[in-house]
Amino acid sequence: MSISKKELVFQLVLLAVVFLFYSFDSKEPGFQWYNVAFFLTYALAAVVIGFWLMPRFLYPKKYWHFFGYVAVVITIIILLEELVLEQIFFAGTERAKGFPGVFYSLLDVLPIITILCGFKFGWDALQKQQQIEALKSSVQESELQFLRSQINPHFLFNNLNNLYSYALEGSHKTPEIILELSGLLRYMLYECKERFVPLEKEIDQLHNFIKLNKLQIENRGHVVFDIQEIGSGYRIAPLILIVFIENAFKHSQAGQTENIEIAVGMKMKGNVLLFNCSNNYASAQELESVTTGIGLKNVQKRLQLLYPEKHNLQIKEDRNRYQVQLSIVLEKNHGS
Repeated sequence: MSISKKELVFQLVLLAVVFLFYSFDSKEPGFQWYNVAFFLTYALAAVVIGFWLMPRFLYPKKYWHFFGYVAVVITIIILLEELVLEQIFFAGTERAKGFPGVFYSLLDVLPIITILCGFKFGWDALQKQQQIEALKSSVQESELQFLRSQINPHFLFNNLNNLYSYALEGSHKTPEIILELSGLLRYMLYECKERFVPLEKEIDQLHNFIKLNKLQIENRGHVVFDIQEIGSGYRIAPLILIVFIENAFKHSQAGQTENIEIAVGMKMKGNVLLFNCSNNYASAQELESVTTGIGLKNVQKRLQLLYPEKHNLQIKEDRNRYQVQLSIVLEKNHGS
C-alpha cells in the first residue's frame, strides 16, 4: 500500500471534517473520548476497505471476493464496538448490556465507513482519469510529430524535382528558387517545432511558398492570393494550409500546360479563420494520386487531432474545378 503526500493530506483533512460532523451533538456539547474510539474503528475499517480490498478485488472486478471481505470487516467492527468499546465506555449501563440488533448496528457503522470509502474511490477514479488523459496527450503528441515529420520530406521531394528541371535548363530563376526554398526550409526546421505558431508568421510563409510556385508557372496562368480582415495575436498549427496550396499547384499543372487558374483567399470572422483555395484542372491519368496523396490525408488527420469539433473542411470537385473551403476556430497567443 502506497500513498502520495497529496493524498495523505487529503485523507487526513477528510477524517477531521467527517469526525467533526460525527461527534457533534447539540444535546451533549463537548469532546467525548468514546466518539474518538468509535470513529477510529470506522476509520480503520475504511483504510482496510479503501487501501487494501478495493485495489485487490474491486478494481480487478472480483466483486464476490470484495463484498465478502467487506462483510467480514463490517462484522468485526460491529463485534468490536459491541463487545469491547461499549463495555469499556458504558460499563454497567443498559447500552452495554443489550445488543441493539444487526440492522441498528449497520445503520450506526455503515454511513461513516461508506463516506470515507466513497471519497477514496473518488480519489482513485480522479487519478486514473488523469493518467488516461496524460496517456492520450502523449499518444496524440507522438502521432502529431510523426505526421509533421512526413510533411517536410514530402514538400522537399516535390520542390527538388522542380529545381532539378530548372537547373538542367540553366534557367536564370534557379538562384531565386533556391533562396525561396531555403527560407521555407529554415521556417520548417527551426520555427515549426511548437504545436502552434503566430498566424502572421504562417501567412508570410504562404506568401513565400506561393511566390516559389508562381516561378514555375511563369506566363502559363494566373495566381491570386487575397488576404483580408486578418486579426492579430492569433495562432495556428504550422504547415496546415500550405498542403492545400501545394495540392492546388500540383493538381492544376498535372494535366494542363496553360490557362492555369489558382485562387487562394483568407479572412477572419471573429475568431474563425476562413480559408479557401481553388484551382482549375484538366483530365490526367495521375490526377487521382494527386488529389488523394499523402499530403492531403496527412492534413486531414492533423486537423482531427489539433482542432476536434473546431474545424470544418469541405472539398468540392466538378468537371474542371477543385475547391477547398476550411474554417478553423483559432485561439489567441498567451498574453495577447
